[in-house]
Amino acid sequence: MALQMRQDLRMSTQLVMTPQLQQAIKLLQLSRPELVDLVRSELMENPLLEEAHEIGTSAEEPVSSVELQDAVDAPQQEQAAAEPDRSAPEVKADEVPKEGADWDAYADSMEYLPPSAASTTRTSNDDEEGPSLEATLTRAETLAEHLMWQVRLSNFDETGEEVAEYIVRCLSPAGYLQESAPQIARKLGVSTLKVETLVRKIQQLDPVAIGSRNLAECLWVQANHPEHPVEDPLVRAIIAKHLHNLEIRNYQAVARDTGEALEEVYEATKVIMGMDPRPARAYGVETPQYITPDVYIIKVGDEFVVTLNDDGLPRLRISGLYKEAVGEHPKAKEYIHERMRSAQWLIRSIQQRQRTIVKVTKSILKFQRDFFERGPQHLRPLILKDVAEDIEMHESTVSRVTTNKYVHTPQGIFELKYFFNAGISRTTGDDLASEAVKERIKKLIDLEDEAHPYSDQRLVELLQEEGIDIARRTVAKYREQLGVLSSAKRRKLF
Repeated sequence: MALQMRQDLRMSTQLVMTPQLQQAIKLLQLSRPELVDLVRSELMENPLLEEAHEIGTSAEEPVSSVELQDAVDAPQQEQAAAEPDRSAPEVKADEVPKEGADWDAYADSMEYLPPSAASTTRTSNDDEEGPSLEATLTRAETLAEHLMWQVRLSNFDETGEEVAEYIVRCLSPAGYLQESAPQIARKLGVSTLKVETLVRKIQQLDPVAIGSRNLAECLWVQANHPEHPVEDPLVRAIIAKHLHNLEIRNYQAVARDTGEALEEVYEATKVIMGMDPRPARAYGVETPQYITPDVYIIKVGDEFVVTLNDDGLPRLRISGLYKEAVGEHPKAKEYIHERMRSAQWLIRSIQQRQRTIVKVTKSILKFQRDFFERGPQHLRPLILKDVAEDIEMHESTVSRVTTNKYVHTPQGIFELKYFFNAGISRTTGDDLASEAVKERIKKLIDLEDEAHPYSDQRLVELLQEEGIDIARRTVAKYREQLGVLSSAKRRKLF
């Protein structure tokens, strides 16, 4: 069969992701800090966007957006055959209103003001107390800085300081040396003995045992530190030979091997437990990231009220300060049209985002009312499809809305995704959310006898007594997700 080239007409439909739709989707999945950053960036880039600091008043009377658009569309208005009705303009989502529209109404519709702004007026001169400038600029000293400060004050030669600096860079977040002495020696072109000597000197700095290669060496350095050495030989014997028995709390094996009484082993173990297995612990603490909720659920009487949190989110409106620029530079007309469309879409996208968050939160409140009334143990199974069908939106939209969005509730602050859980069957017929089962497992472990902790199988039996049908491997998985050790490692005899 011969190959031929020909033209063919076909009709088809397809979904086109316009730039405006892409922007709306992007805004929908942004977290609150990311949204604030984006709005600040748009305020810097788009001259037609401005932040409304005060409602109803301004420090000076700028040219209104009505006058701006009149200047942009003046030639078209002169050619218009009839004057359109100004009382009820129709503003489409993908275009700037045409000539003759009621620009006062348009300017009002293109202003994003948080709900709280309607009843309260805030200015930039509020007497709210904030952190001092010094508090916002300071930061904690890093481990590397702390160690190098000590190295420079010690009797290290020039080559020794270079090797010590490399050793410091090789430390793990826990404070352990991640490369061997021969590897470091080959890379830096020095002897292995010199590297070992410098490692020993660094281990004596603060924090003690920094730069150890393993746990045994870390504890051994602490036990033999010149300023506070441990005199008990049993402690050193346990560190040298029986750390694996300590891990599983097999104190009888330690007593048999060392020939010491069990009580003496207990006392030596207490000394070891007082040492720090992670020397860099104090320098590995990350700066806490404070969560600002996107929405509040407040109980008023017997009802719950959902309100947006717009504190700190810039209030946007379209500015009209470029009328003169339009008159003097006719070529600027197209640019101002483009910037106005961009500003219009940003404001509408933010409005749509906020409305969608409220709708999703109200739907979650309807499904999880028992949680808000009585706590996490009464969380119900819920999937994205349930909320999507309830608010008549797509599941992907609900997923974007619940990602990195937080809600303040009478039970605490939770991510919106927290309320979506798989179900665990119960003998009573109704299912229980997996998070509620985790909460119950945590409470059972908190109330257990530390000398005889519950095994995973025992936890299964206790849950079954409460009507929760669950497998042992599921209990083990939930326990690990909660960061709880196994029963053998939780057991405490003293």
